Amino acid sequence: MADRLLSRSRTARIAEADSVVVVGLGRFGRALALELMATGTEVLGIDGDEEIVQSLNGELTQVVRADATKEEVLRQLAVPEFDRAVVAIGSDLQSSILTTSLLLKLGIPQIWAKAVSEAHGRILEQLGVQHVIYPESDMGRRVAHLVRGSALDYVEVDADYAIVKMGPNAVVLGRRLGDTALRQNHGVTVMAVQRPGEAWVNADADTVIGEGDTILIAGPSARAEAFGQLR
Repeated sequence: MADRLLSRSRTARIAEADSVVVVGLGRFGRALALELMATGTEVLGIDGDEEIVQSLNGELTQVVRADATKEEVLRQLAVPEFDRAVVAIGSDLQSSILTTSLLLKLGIPQIWAKAVSEAHGRILEQLGVQHVIYPESDMGRRVAHLVRGSALDYVEVDADYAIVKMGPNAVVLGRRLGDTALRQNHGVTVMAVQRPGEAWVNADADTVIGEGDTILIAGPSARAEAFGQLR
């Protein structure tokens, strides 16, 4: 009992800070938790595998081996005091659904849950999860866009809007952006430019794109992708 009270005391202090609880520390959950830590967010990591927990000891604010499908366990870890949680369980659908249901029951305001299939995602949405994520599917679509064209990176902001990182093509190379009529002719906007060896800066109508520059364009997905394929 003393150990449980000590654990709860520690996690309660974490919950008071800028913090997230991550349940499931496989490849996706581990990467997410470590990135959160790198950006200054406190992380309580929970997993049922002792080897995984030991490998992350000292890497996260606190990491514990526990069964997140048990309400009593989550309460002992002060999980209800967190305002953000990520369910990164992928291999065990029952555990994913049970854990997510408990987090919803405990009133966590913001929940992200990993789905490994459309059916899994639909169940999570029906439970009331605000943010259902599909890491493998999303990455597959992203890489497909990169393979198809000359884009250096591709990010879908929404189902019908994207940002593309690319080198300059003949449409913009050596020209003042205000003279290119990009929006009218191609439906995209150059948001920012990076000169070789320099930091990113916002682009405006007077910006001239040079050889070796990298640009960020934004627009409807189909038009952004089409522009990213132009040479």
